[in-house]
This record gives sequence, structure tokens and C-alpha cells, in this order.
Amino acid sequence: MHHEGAKSPDSTNPELDGDEGKVLLHGPSRRIEMLLAIMAALRDRQSGCPWDVAQSFASIAPYTIEEAYEVADAITRGDMRELREELGDLLLQVVFHAQMGEEAGLFDFGDVVHAITEKLIRRHPHVFGTTRGADLEEVNAAWERIKREEKAAKQENPPESILDGVPLAMPALTRAEKLQSRAARVGFDWKTPQPILAKLREEIAECEAALEAESEAAVKDEVGDLLFTLANLARRVGVDPEAAARGANAKFERRFRAMEADAAALQRDMKMMSLDELEALWVAAKERLG
Repeated sequence: MHHEGAKSPDSTNPELDGDEGKVLLHGPSRRIEMLLAIMAALRDRQSGCPWDVAQSFASIAPYTIEEAYEVADAITRGDMRELREELGDLLLQVVFHAQMGEEAGLFDFGDVVHAITEKLIRRHPHVFGTTRGADLEEVNAAWERIKREEKAAKQENPPESILDGVPLAMPALTRAEKLQSRAARVGFDWKTPQPILAKLREEIAECEAALEAESEAAVKDEVGDLLFTLANLARRVGVDPEAAARGANAKFERRFRAMEADAAALQRDMKMMSLDELEALWVAAKERLG
């Protein structure tokens, strides 16, 4: 993102100039108040950063999603130093949105903290309430019940569909899994993977027909159906489709980088190699790396 938070875990004693309302930053800080003050200074219409001042909830939202992915990436790679930094960047997103909310008179950072602490207490009666000692199955059932009650309380009118509330901005495969899970609540679901595999074969045949017809719109539609069905298969067998796709990407990248190294060792330009030669490099990399 445009701005990054302080990276060092050490801190001095930064101060705020109460008379002029300006930030006097002498070094990194562990205080959330300092981060809030820095964000307010960046958004100051007279003395702030033009980029930060120009932003809105909508323009910042893509960065928020991006930072969440970078947190997940650091975890996947097991890079804890990077994770610390990425969590800071993600926290900055919360602070940014809270600052804009405060400027608009909608909410501030304290309201955000209050909302999540209230929710956590409400959703964990087995920890903070009277239903102590609940097992995992009881906890999960209570969690879903409480979430339904919360949604019902928020809405003046009853939901039009059981699919309401699945965020449009979710990654497509994750959203497909969520939509399918919602539909499963009313019994619209296959009970075993076998019918999904049959549906998958059906979708592949329809994709082949669309390709033969050379219909760009039909191919796009059938590929979408194919991906949706794959997400359903992943859900049924207990696999996160996004995590599975990330794993496949990482495997491909690992093998392809090995191909590049092997071609370089042979002093060959991959662009000049035949498909059969490239396939041989792929097979060798696959056998070596798994």
C-alpha cells in the first residue's frame, strides 16, 4: 500500500503536540493511540498527505483485501517476521476505515473495538456466560444460532433469500462454497461426492461442445459451471477450494522454476525448445520435487 507502518518492534516515546494538533514522531511506537494520531494527521485536509486525503471507503477496500491476502501468504510461507509486518499493514486498514468513519460522523475506532468485543462476548456464552463446559458440537450449534439471531435483529424486513449476506467481494471459489453451503441448509445438496463427479463429467462434456461450436460466450459460461462444480466437490470432501488452488499454484511454480534451472544448466533457451523437450523437463522436475 501507499503507506507502511513502522517495522521495528522497539519503541521510543513519541509525543503528540496538543497545542497545534500535529504528530511529533520521534520513533516507532507500540501505542495504538499513536497509530490513530498518525492516520488522523495523514488525512488532515490542510497538512496531510494528498494521497491519503483523496481516498474513500471504496478506493481503500481493494487494499484491505490485498493486505489480508498478504497476511495469509506470510502464514503459508511460515515467515513470522513478514507476518508481523503484514499484520501491521492490515491493522492500518482498520485504522484508515475508522478514521474515514469518524470524519463522516459514522463511527470511530472505539466503536469498532466496542462492536467486536461485544460480539465476541455474545457469541461465546460457554466462556463468558452461564453455559460453561459445552463441547465442540454444542458450541458450533450455538454459534450458528446466535449468528442467525444477530442477522434477524439487524434487519427490519426478513431476508428475501437464504443466500443473502454472502459478500460479493469474496474470492469467487470461496463465495461458491458459501452459496452451496447455504443452499445445503434446506437440503439442496448431494450427500456424497459421486454425484458431483458425475456432474463434473457432464460439465466437461458441455465445455467440449462449446469449444467445438467456437462460441466464446458459451465457453465462458461452461468454464464457470465447471469451476462452480469443482468448488462444490471441494466443499463436499472438506477441502478449502481457495487453499487447494493456492497449493496447486505453488506446486506449479516450484516445478516450473526447476525447469528453468534445468534448461539453464543445459544452456538451452526454453523459448527455442520443443513442447516435447519442455514436457521432458516437466516430468524430470515432477519426479524430483513431487
